[in-house]
Amino acid sequence: MLETLKAFFSFSDPSIVSVTLGAVLLSASSAVVGTFTFLKKKALVGDAVAHAVLPGICLAFLLAGNKNPLFLLLGAFITGWISLVLIDWITARSKIKEDTAIALILSVFFGIGILLLTRIQHMGNAAQTGLQSFLFGKAAALVGQDLLIFGIVAVLLLCTVALFFKELKLIAFDEAFAQATGLPVRGLNLLLTTLTVLAVVTGIQAVGVVLMAAMLITPAAAARFWTDSVLRMTFIAAFMGAFAGLAGAFVSYAAPSMPTGPWIVMIISIIALFSFFFAPQRGILYRQYQQRKLQRQIMEENVLKELYHLGEKDKGAHKGRTIDDLIKERYFPEKQLRTALLRLRQKGWVERQNGHWKFTEAGQQKGRRVVKLHRLWEAYLSTYLKIAPDHVHEDAETIEHIITPELEAELEHMLDFPERDPHQSKIPY
Repeated sequence: MLETLKAFFSFSDPSIVSVTLGAVLLSASSAVVGTFTFLKKKALVGDAVAHAVLPGICLAFLLAGNKNPLFLLLGAFITGWISLVLIDWITARSKIKEDTAIALILSVFFGIGILLLTRIQHMGNAAQTGLQSFLFGKAAALVGQDLLIFGIVAVLLLCTVALFFKELKLIAFDEAFAQATGLPVRGLNLLLTTLTVLAVVTGIQAVGVVLMAAMLITPAAAARFWTDSVLRMTFIAAFMGAFAGLAGAFVSYAAPSMPTGPWIVMIISIIALFSFFFAPQRGILYRQYQQRKLQRQIMEENVLKELYHLGEKDKGAHKGRTIDDLIKERYFPEKQLRTALLRLRQKGWVERQNGHWKFTEAGQQKGRRVVKLHRLWEAYLSTYLKIAPDHVHEDAETIEHIITPELEAELEHMLDFPERDPHQSKIPY
């Protein structure tokens, strides 16, 4: 395996260089354009265009009589662009929704493409050999004139996105604001449409019509899990696309029977799945961890609050309480209550003596603050939102755990440091 890696990255074979460079360029440029398609919530558009370019490729071959990459690219671009125009026209002029229009255009254009491809295969023209590879891609064909033309288009895509980055970012999030600032929104949408079609047209040589939508959208979807910045998201998507192209070319080199295009899609899909689960802030596992952490926090603060309530009732703030005392005051699952008390003891908020649990000084202050926030919020709901006192408790039970010190100070100022809540319970300060 190590020898294979060394041989591949030595790039001693010009054909390896061509295929690798082509796969990296096409994958990266598709990912960059796909970022804005993804942000505009038009993920299915790439699938429609990818299927709509097939009749253009076939018609270009019929007119030219050979597989000239420039003619094929031009034919694919024309039918791909027409498909997007038709989708917008159908959506605007009829009651058909966009997803239905996309499905309609996708199936009709792809059906026409298959008919034309079948017709070409029965014509007996020797030049048609390999034309069907556009269905599933054939990165090995990215050599010579093909690489030059598709590479130029890929670089043109990257440069155009860099030049109009701010404008594309703005229309991706707020077209109305972009129009209000004087930007030519229709022209920019037309530009993005053109870039999307070009990205699909260039990418199909590597991954094919069927898999192209994955290369357009998957890197952007994966990158979204790692950042809030559109600029960083674009760079991450480009890097993921380029890495997938490089890795796909290597797999194809190491195992010649393995096609490059499907492996590019497979690798970017693995990267996306990893991002979905393990990305910080947005990953599924991270969110589950945060959710469990919040649940533990709520449980601990509820226990402290009930200890404080018991102290209010019998004027014994530091009196020891049993598990049964707490459950009588407020129902807790006993196992969860015991676990929460152990965590509170580790944090130094409660201590255990002779089977009884009681506050430490720090724990009493923490419990007092939870009760204070609960009652402050009840007072706010009753005073400003005119909610009846018997309807404010449930909302305060939730909000008390997430009120920040800044919001706490604002509530105190707005309510002029009230002494009692709507139930006439004293608000502790």
